[in-house]
Amino acid sequence: MASHNQSLDELPAATLKGAGAQTLKRLEKLGITTVGDLLFHLPLRYEDRTHVTPIGHLKPGDHALLEGRIELAEILPKGRRSLIVRIGDGTGFLDLRFFHYTAKQREQLARGKRLGCYGEVRSGYAGLEMTHPDYKVIDDAETEVSEQALTPVYPLTEGVHQKAIRRLTAQALSLADATRLPELLPDTLIPPASRLQLLDALRLLHQPPPGCGEASPRLAAARSRLAFEELLGHHLSLSRFRAKMQAHRAPLMHTNREAANQFLRSLPFSLTAAQCRVISEIETDLASSRPMMRLVQGDVGSGKTVVAAHAALTALSSNYQVGIMAPTELLAEQHFRNFRQWLEPFGVHIAFLSGRLKGEARKTELEAISRGTAGIVIGTHALFQEQVVFHRLGLVIIDEQHRFGVHQRLALREKGLQDGLYPHQLIMTATPIPRTLAMLGYADLDLSVIDERPPGRTPVKTTVAPTSRRADIVARITDWVSRGRQAYWVCTLIEESEVLQCEAAEKTAVTLAEALPDVRVALIHGRLKPAEKEAVMQAFKERHFDLLVATTVIEVGVDVPNASLMIIENAERLGLAQLHQLRGRVGRGPGEAHCVLLYLPPLSETAKQRLGILRDSDDGFVIAEKDLELRGPGELLGTRQTGQIQFRIADLSRDGHLLDAVAQAAAVLFRDYPDRAERLIRRWVGHSVQYAGA
Repeated sequence: MASHNQSLDELPAATLKGAGAQTLKRLEKLGITTVGDLLFHLPLRYEDRTHVTPIGHLKPGDHALLEGRIELAEILPKGRRSLIVRIGDGTGFLDLRFFHYTAKQREQLARGKRLGCYGEVRSGYAGLEMTHPDYKVIDDAETEVSEQALTPVYPLTEGVHQKAIRRLTAQALSLADATRLPELLPDTLIPPASRLQLLDALRLLHQPPPGCGEASPRLAAARSRLAFEELLGHHLSLSRFRAKMQAHRAPLMHTNREAANQFLRSLPFSLTAAQCRVISEIETDLASSRPMMRLVQGDVGSGKTVVAAHAALTALSSNYQVGIMAPTELLAEQHFRNFRQWLEPFGVHIAFLSGRLKGEARKTELEAISRGTAGIVIGTHALFQEQVVFHRLGLVIIDEQHRFGVHQRLALREKGLQDGLYPHQLIMTATPIPRTLAMLGYADLDLSVIDERPPGRTPVKTTVAPTSRRADIVARITDWVSRGRQAYWVCTLIEESEVLQCEAAEKTAVTLAEALPDVRVALIHGRLKPAEKEAVMQAFKERHFDLLVATTVIEVGVDVPNASLMIIENAERLGLAQLHQLRGRVGRGPGEAHCVLLYLPPLSETAKQRLGILRDSDDGFVIAEKDLELRGPGELLGTRQTGQIQFRIADLSRDGHLLDAVAQAAAVLFRDYPDRAERLIRRWVGHSVQYAGA
């Protein structure tokens, strides 16, 4: 048995009455292993069972607590067999309907018994009814049916019932006092609007008093108090990780000015001021003995790859190897082409590692990497495989990092550890990250933003149209192609099945080719072999085709300047970030560019908002902020898979305004209260801490 002063953050949930092995296993699915976890598992909403409503006052749609006597109880054989229990209270009658019931329940619900019940009122065959209400049989000696506080409704998992979680939470609350659930935040660090003691906030949220509705300012302040502490726990864990990383040493690298200038002169375009600024931030990092951990974010087409190539050149000039990792073969191949074009003239050997490289060819590349003759190694997650041994890895460049799991980033960093030196890390993303997410989700990284478009990039005009206008839009393609321009037609399907997606794309390609006899139509989808994909893309780039029908495989990295019209079918099925990425494939060359978002009516409210945002803005950062409001952080970062940020209480679109105060509080806690900082990390991040920010 646990000691009476053991902290609830560490006290196992198994010590509570009624928490058997089966229940504990199910609670674990909800992230609940300790009594503290149970306290931080907040209700989704509340039911008001604090007063009894007379039956005669009810109307359909009400959620209400009633009290009455059973007038009759009978089984109705017609239709779906059900038990009907009629109750009356002198003001009217109401039927309770049970489709599932036991013999014991039938005995219990006998005529003349007094019942209290809560549920939703609906219109039934014989007047008003409730289906499967919450009920209890009341002794005549008991006078009170109503509750003292609002009744919490918790998020559940299969096999755990509201009653069980309410009982366990009530026990947890009875154990909670200032010694067992200590206040870890000095008052002065909590923003004034959230200034409540932790225990008061928890009691209020689990047992709100009557009249304290869901939207009450008191509940909002209590939620804000807990959200602040949770955000702080995450921020502290990332800051601690960052401090740990900065204690490591990294290779010192210096840019060879002559080579760098020659490289910049060889480019067919000039760099923007934003690119030059980011290059100089990276140079400063590489010249330091602390490992660089920098995230470069720039909107679609802002020129991140050139910045990465410049960083690679600095590493090569200092006799270090560079590993470049991309999430898809298509994107890795594009990087391979770009880097070869830019850096091979400098005598750099670039190796390409993908899953499909086999036999002798693979052996040759692996030897070049381990001997160090390959200066740059580009690939997908194939770079993590054990057989890949680097000679002197000094810089790791990761593209679209949100698509990789945290473990993969750790693995690549460990690969480069040599003589106590860790490689520098440069991470790039074309998914602009809202400031709120960047402050928290990437608090372990320095942030650089390329917030300027290269000259000659055309803003894309976006139109939203229902599928009933499909024929007009198909007709427009002929006109577009007759002007020597090319177009994309993107097929999106809600089905997860890649087979179905590809079939849909194949059918679309056939119907478009029939409708447009003078247009040369090509097709690309996820089930083509990489070499086939590559051949189609190359042929499209060389203008052997006018129209490319594709699934969303073309979302990242495809660069065909002459393709400046894009039609996205069923656009309502995609998220904002993905639509913005796809649209970024056009507008890469001179002349006007268009994107048509075809949708299937009727549109949901969210889909209307999404398509409207996209029509009105082509600024990735504005779009990312709106996306965060609509979708929440886990989905936005693709972190459902990567295990990066899963908040229990905080909601960045609601609580993002707290982040400045969170950053200030974190600095004070680390400096003046290091022990409390550790305990906050344990309370909120727990065991996932070793990966936080990795």
